[in-house]
Amino acid sequence: QLQAYGGGLVQAGSSLRLSCTASGRTFERLHVGWVRQAPGKEREVVAADNWRGSSTYYADSVKGRFTISRDSAKNTVFLQMNSLKSEDTAVYYCATATTTYVPITPTYYGNWGQGTLVTVSS
Repeated sequence: QLQAYGGGLVQAGSSLRLSCTASGRTFERLHVGWVRQAPGKEREVVAADNWRGSSTYYADSVKGRFTISRDSAKNTVFLQMNSLKSEDTAVYYCATATTTYVPITPTYYGNWGQGTLVTVSS
């Protein structure tokens, strides 16, 4: 079971680090994605990490500001979010996939955790 946490209310320009933990298993051999859903909008993958460690994906809207990383020793995946903007306000989910290639659309993620709300005030 996945659990995302670390959200909160911050001002524009601030930073937050989200964490995702998995109970009952590790992230080994799993692609991991951070997916967000803003009010009234569809879910979008903002960052994703290939389990081989060979590539990462970032949506254009967060490129250069967000960083996805893994800590295998802690069995945790992080999303470092810097220079937050009001348009980053959303519920953020972590999700895993076992597809051949790391998914950049939410459809292909098969396991989802509870989301964590990030609210950025301008």
